[in-house]
Amino acid sequence: MPSWRDEYLNALQERDRREKANQAFYDQYTKLADRTATLQSSPAAEAIRNAPASSTKLKDRKASKEQALPRSPTPDAVAKVRQDLSEAQRSRGLMETKLQSVTEELNKLKIQSSLDSKRIGELTKEKATLSTGLRDRDEELKGKTKLLEDLHDETVSLTLQLNMAEEQSSKFKRENKELVDRWMARMGQEADAMNDKSKFS
Repeated sequence: MPSWRDEYLNALQERDRREKANQAFYDQYTKLADRTATLQSSPAAEAIRNAPASSTKLKDRKASKEQALPRSPTPDAVAKVRQDLSEAQRSRGLMETKLQSVTEELNKLKIQSSLDSKRIGELTKEKATLSTGLRDRDEELKGKTKLLEDLHDETVSLTLQLNMAEEQSSKFKRENKELVDRWMARMGQEADAMNDKSKFS
């Protein structure tokens, strides 16, 4: 969809094409108006305007000539046309200046847009790289977390096994001590019995 600047520029270009298409008519009309003004201010034209009419017949002939020939534009009309033409030229100059300014601004914006597009492309690539790195780091952290949890579970399991082994060892030590104590008591009894027996014999 074209922007308002493009539409404005297209409208100005279309207006210039229309005005330039009729430029030859404007030039010819300006030349004709200048010639007419020159003829009206010439001495011959002044003498014809100031000469007295000699008869009614001359007046009638002059009137019929005036009716037959097209009327030349009056100085006021020529001045008005010149004023309109001057105003049109001034307006055209202003529009050309504005068009140039808008064109320069458009070119600047195009350059800025191109630079922004390039920067956006670079940032997009950087973002993709960082996103990939972040995903890899997340996977690495998940793996390390799982490894740490497994290690913790194994440590807990080994601790339980160690505690059970220590309890078993304490139990064996007690049983062994009881057995040794009983054996020593028995050996003492047997020794006492042998001593007693040897006294009687």
